[in-house]
Amino acid sequence: MTVSIVWLKAANDKGFCDKQRKDTVTDQNTQARILLVEDSPSLAAVYQGYLATEEYQVDAVDNGTAALDYLVRQSPELVLLDLRLPDMSGMDVLQHIHERGLDCDVIIITAHGSVGSAVEAMRLGAVDFLAKPFDATRLRVTVSNALDKHRLSNMVTRYQNTFERDCFHNFIGQSLAMQAVYRIIESAAPSKATVFITGESGTGKELCAEAIHQESPRRDKAFVALNCAAIPRDLMESEIFGHIKGAFTGAVARRDGAASRADGGTLFLDEICEMDLDLQSKLLRFIQTGRFQRVGDSKEQQVDIRIVCATNRDPLQEVQAGRFREDLYYRLNVIPFALPPLRDRGSDVLLIAGEMLRRMAGEEDKAFRSISQAVGELLQRYAWPGNVRELENVIRNIVVLNNGDQVSLDMLPAHLLEQSAAPAPVMENTAEMPLPSTQAEQQMEIVESAQTGTIRPLWLEEKDVIERAIQTCDGNIPKAAALLEISASTIYRKRATWEKLAGQTG
Repeated sequence: MTVSIVWLKAANDKGFCDKQRKDTVTDQNTQARILLVEDSPSLAAVYQGYLATEEYQVDAVDNGTAALDYLVRQSPELVLLDLRLPDMSGMDVLQHIHERGLDCDVIIITAHGSVGSAVEAMRLGAVDFLAKPFDATRLRVTVSNALDKHRLSNMVTRYQNTFERDCFHNFIGQSLAMQAVYRIIESAAPSKATVFITGESGTGKELCAEAIHQESPRRDKAFVALNCAAIPRDLMESEIFGHIKGAFTGAVARRDGAASRADGGTLFLDEICEMDLDLQSKLLRFIQTGRFQRVGDSKEQQVDIRIVCATNRDPLQEVQAGRFREDLYYRLNVIPFALPPLRDRGSDVLLIAGEMLRRMAGEEDKAFRSISQAVGELLQRYAWPGNVRELENVIRNIVVLNNGDQVSLDMLPAHLLEQSAAPAPVMENTAEMPLPSTQAEQQMEIVESAQTGTIRPLWLEEKDVIERAIQTCDGNIPKAAALLEISASTIYRKRATWEKLAGQTG
């Protein structure tokens, strides 16, 4: 693993969270479009007849120029391409498709004497070839296989793209845990249902609420956030519902509460488990009816708002302890949402630290541009009990108290070095943990004895699966990790463990 300016530059180039990727999904049920390029009208009619029994739209042209014009106007899934054309070679058409990266597969049609050319065409991107003459069954099977492969390839690409988002609104992270968060936000946002966000302090509950609001149809209206733990209990009702002049001592004028200000938009109630039980009953009625009264007023107000609430406690434990109304909990808990702690997000800590370092270095007029490999490894080992908020404080401390191009170990706060050095590295399962020498010897004895049988140690089977996935993805470890549904950092740690085991047996 190398932690350097490379990923910081990537953060800047992508403009973290300035824009979001929008993937266009093609309806799999639409009729497949095929372009047939054949200079013989009679053969073209025969091939179209062969495919007439299938649900394909087959468009035929008789020369290369017409084929190129067609590809400008249309996007076929498949091209049936004769190599011998009156105005140009079919290879020229194939080269055009290849150079422009058109999303279509090509099947070459060739005579027996030109099979060598067909093989060369496949090296340039053609998926198959048909040697003349061929019958209807051969054509149908070849076309069907090519279309299935094309659609499967597109599905895999879309699947991989869902794991390539390294930011979403104000979130930064590309781990599987965060990809799940992004998808839930996108699914829940269009609804009017209340959302109950849980998670440790510093995991980004308010960022999640803001993302839900920005993804919803209410994005053009107000987003009003209220921290129930930061407001005195005597003033909480007034903060939510407002008050009229003279409602209590100090109420010198009428004041709109958060419910009025959020009309048409979203009201976010953070740390809702801190709310007084008496006010919880009023909140329950407000959620059910959308109506409320200002403090001291006899007139009811009607609003249209979406409620999103959050807590860093276990709400069910609060219900069981009698501190939170059960009926309110079930009214709020329509869409439960648990945010992962930073320690469960793998290499996301490096992405977040890099973006924070870039931003804070600019604010403090410092020269920092990257993080050393040793610091990066330590940041990933540390448990981060304060989550992203603690990481932000650490980066701010480094930037304010030090200077240089790269963050080194001697710049880290003392508590981070001490707590990271004491415990063993945090691993996702016991297969990743370094083994003591005696355990390692026992493990290798098991390996040696198992090599003559049918059962192999689990870590060897796991190693084979992961290495095959990396090979299939042409060495792209993040892509392999996405397909295996694990984080890329897991693969790096497992590889380090395998190297240690190999060294102990050498």
